[in-house]
Amino acid sequence: MNTVPNENICGLKREDFQTTVNGKKTDLYILRNALGNEVAITNYGGAVVAIMVPDREGNYANVIQGHDNINDVINSPEPYLSRLIGRFGNRIAKGRFQLHGKEYCLPINNGPNSLHGGKKGFNDKVWDAELMNEQALVLHYVSSYGEEGFSGELKTTVVYTFNDDNELVIDYLACTNKKTIINLTHHAFFSLAGIANPTPTIDTLECELNADFYIPIDETSIPTGEILKVEGTPFDFRKPQAIGKRINDDNEQIKNGSGYDHCFVLNKKEEGELSFAAKIVEPNSGRTMEMYTTEPGVQMYTGNFENGMKGTHGATYPRRSAVCFEAEHFPDSPNRPYFPSVVLNPGEQYKQKTIYKFGIDK
Repeated sequence: MNTVPNENICGLKREDFQTTVNGKKTDLYILRNALGNEVAITNYGGAVVAIMVPDREGNYANVIQGHDNINDVINSPEPYLSRLIGRFGNRIAKGRFQLHGKEYCLPINNGPNSLHGGKKGFNDKVWDAELMNEQALVLHYVSSYGEEGFSGELKTTVVYTFNDDNELVIDYLACTNKKTIINLTHHAFFSLAGIANPTPTIDTLECELNADFYIPIDETSIPTGEILKVEGTPFDFRKPQAIGKRINDDNEQIKNGSGYDHCFVLNKKEEGELSFAAKIVEPNSGRTMEMYTTEPGVQMYTGNFENGMKGTHGATYPRRSAVCFEAEHFPDSPNRPYFPSVVLNPGEQYKQKTIYKFGIDK
């Protein structure tokens, strides 16, 4: 089942993704639906390296930023490029939090804070992989007790499914043997126009977010503790508007994020429901993407720190050539007891489902 035929439309070669890291083998896995569209994934960091979908004229392009060989994935200047994130997505202030009366200290890797699980998070691990069929890939990783400063052994399973509705479904399951914190996500860098040299700006993308509130941040990107209305701010995407319309506004929050790099509080009827989070439309190609998630928040990041690095098949990724929608609990939640809880106890199961659905706006 693990074979990748040479005639895949993404043009990636399995042998270019095969190596051994710390005794574990890496590989390339291609999911293909009945429409002939493809998603390519490596088990190094769960990186999605290609999503091949057509535009309104039927022309295929790769709409996710990545690399075309395992060495470039491992050594990428952007270590989170379209990869899985854990144990804790987003930032924890000063890398410190308290759990059952004990203070935990995590590695500092983003200014004064801990970001995306520390210096060697889930994005830098080789996951055990099993291709279940042409449309489903299962990844497993066991994070040992104390890894990156976190308590408990955490067993995590991530299932990627690419169905005939052009939905890339990501299911997460995890359990622990000791009380711990968890906030898993996927850091897909979407470029709906198609990656190129250079990949076009996302300024013209029409974006809609199902969020009446967002979480403001300080100058180190840590939540101030407030939850503010989007109304009357550059963060109001309740009706579709171009991402670039207000991305350079003279606004303290925009400046603190160097653009958009904020968590939006999703409108939910009940906790944990799978509901609409976001939609983007690329006007030139007509490509669309809708996002649905069970998570309470979504971090929108507009590639503010990209700098033109080289990627798949000669593509380059300039500043603001991608947008990320990271389904998650809120940043710094362990230090904000009034935010939705990120605590996982023994005997409980962490679950998340996030869907990215691709389409065409004719």
